[in-house]
Amino acid sequence: MFKTRLISGIFLVIAALLTIISGGYVLFVTLLCVSLLGIQELYKAMGVHKDGVGLLELAGYLGTILYYASLLLGFERYGMMAVLLGLVLLMFVYVFTYPKYEADQVMSAFFGIVYVAVMLSFIFLTRNLEGGKFLVWLIFLCSWGCDTCAYCVGMLIGKHKMAPVLSPKKSVEGAVGGVVGAAALGAIYAAVTHGPIVEYAVICAVGALISMVGDLAASAIKRNRGIKDYGKLIPGHGGILDRFDSVIFTSPIIFYLAKMILGL
Repeated sequence: MFKTRLISGIFLVIAALLTIISGGYVLFVTLLCVSLLGIQELYKAMGVHKDGVGLLELAGYLGTILYYASLLLGFERYGMMAVLLGLVLLMFVYVFTYPKYEADQVMSAFFGIVYVAVMLSFIFLTRNLEGGKFLVWLIFLCSWGCDTCAYCVGMLIGKHKMAPVLSPKKSVEGAVGGVVGAAALGAIYAAVTHGPIVEYAVICAVGALISMVGDLAASAIKRNRGIKDYGKLIPGHGGILDRFDSVIFTSPIIFYLAKMILGL
């Protein structure tokens, strides 16, 4: 299992490097595909997808595509409009096929668009900021860096449970170590790339805090639905949502922190 997980992790890092460095349409198409796969996993977990692909699920995919199209036209101007149009599409299917779908399925379908597609799209939006080719890596530094540091510190000195019912293995000490570790990684990254050290450290520290919420939120959904993993797409890691659970939350946070703290 460790070998499989390691090999998959290496391929993920290589894929991330290639797509994010390339930016532009390469990153755009990659994130659109990742979002659609992630939404499919969530729809299966939440009961939107049952026996075959239904109209409600198709409306969710179409809403995702429309939202991503709005990014090319201008996120600030058309982003919210596209999200609302996605909701209208879902409600259209809901009312004109009534009583085929339950209200909670419609809410889950809309949640999928926002939780997966909109949140992940901020990787693309961050990459397009001024200096975005450097800033975008803060998303992964604070997410995966926090996860790694929290795990190591928790294994060494973790005693106090952070969320004993939801995630018994996570400790308060590990969480502190994750935040400090992410801040340190941000400072080191700033020194290497000649960026502002204090600002990068603060951004990564806040992002690390949010990443833990994302990780726990994904775990809570899985526990509610009685599943271990969202999927089996990535050997040793599970599905898209299992690997990107914390990145989903940190992407918009890093985008807005960069704009506020760095004045972009």
